[in-house]
Amino acid sequence: MAGLYVLTTAWPRGPPWLAYVRAFAEAGTVGACADWFAVTALFRRPFGLPIPHTAIIPRNKDRIGAGLGDFIADNFLTAEVLEARLRQLEVGRWGAAWLREPGNAASLAARLVKLIPELLDLSSAEARRRFVGALAADAIAAAPAAQVAAGILRALSGGARGEAILDAGLDLVARALAANQDLFRAEVAGRTYRWLPRWLDEKIADKILTALSGALEAMRDPDHASRARIRGYLDDLIERLEIDPALAARAEAVKRQITSSPVLLARLGELSDAMELRLRPASDAEARQLADRLAGLIAGFGAWFYDEADAIEIFNAWARQAVQRTIAPRRHEIGRLVAGVVASWDARGVVERLELQVGADLQYIRINGTLVGGLAGLVIFTLSEWLGAAR
Repeated sequence: MAGLYVLTTAWPRGPPWLAYVRAFAEAGTVGACADWFAVTALFRRPFGLPIPHTAIIPRNKDRIGAGLGDFIADNFLTAEVLEARLRQLEVGRWGAAWLREPGNAASLAARLVKLIPELLDLSSAEARRRFVGALAADAIAAAPAAQVAAGILRALSGGARGEAILDAGLDLVARALAANQDLFRAEVAGRTYRWLPRWLDEKIADKILTALSGALEAMRDPDHASRARIRGYLDDLIERLEIDPALAARAEAVKRQITSSPVLLARLGELSDAMELRLRPASDAEARQLADRLAGLIAGFGAWFYDEADAIEIFNAWARQAVQRTIAPRRHEIGRLVAGVVASWDARGVVERLELQVGADLQYIRINGTLVGGLAGLVIFTLSEWLGAAR
């Protein structure tokens, strides 16, 4: 524009329309200078001169950061906005769809195989054993013993599963009797009269063993009366566990005795060590095997979870509740975090980042300002000429 203005000014006796071009170029040059000054003043002092109201962003960086933090907190992190957004996202189904993809499951498993040993190394082995023991003990202590026992017994005793377990119990007792016949005979001999001959003691013991074996064999019949009595006893025990306060108190006392036992804590510590050993592959081959197993478990879980509409809805509700209780009440803290991050930035760094992001747009602002200034000057010059001619 400056060059066009120089050219048109150097040709003073040109055609009449040249005056309009000169006016356009003159006003365009002024507009270009004005917009250059305005854009530059946002980021720095033009020519380094201490002109008031320049270098606006560096001087107001902290205030801008605080305003940005408040804007995010009040417009993006409110409970209503988060609730609506989470309902649209369907977090549970999206996560399940992502996990069931073999490639995603394999990638996640490979990262876990590398990450888990690093996380384990953040604490000592003894601390991990205490943590596992305390976690298990707290979980056991939090569960009502009678209700849990009733649920387990109900699940195991019903239908074909209950019949199979009873048959397995009969097999166990039969094998125990067969393997300990000499011990049984000795016990019988020790409980009979001393004046009875030994051969008679053995005869009595054999009769008892034969009777017990026959009774066990007879109980294998699904219609045997003893099986029905056992089922009735279990049903009665389950009902009592669910409604009898005295039996529930006894179950709680047994549970407390178990959870306070050093033997249990030692076994839990051994379980922790065994699990940790499996999670620390000693070679690349073991690491690949562990990653393959984890990938299969992850993909299988994702496939199962994707088809469980009720489970997904429960998870989505939990996720929405967790976000509302965690993020929404702390949105102003998050806003202050944003403000603190911006305040920690170097002023020159902030300017460079912003200019890199909007540099092209700034150039178009200058070009537009030049053209708009030129057109405004042309309109003013044209009106002035018309008004002068009218006079």
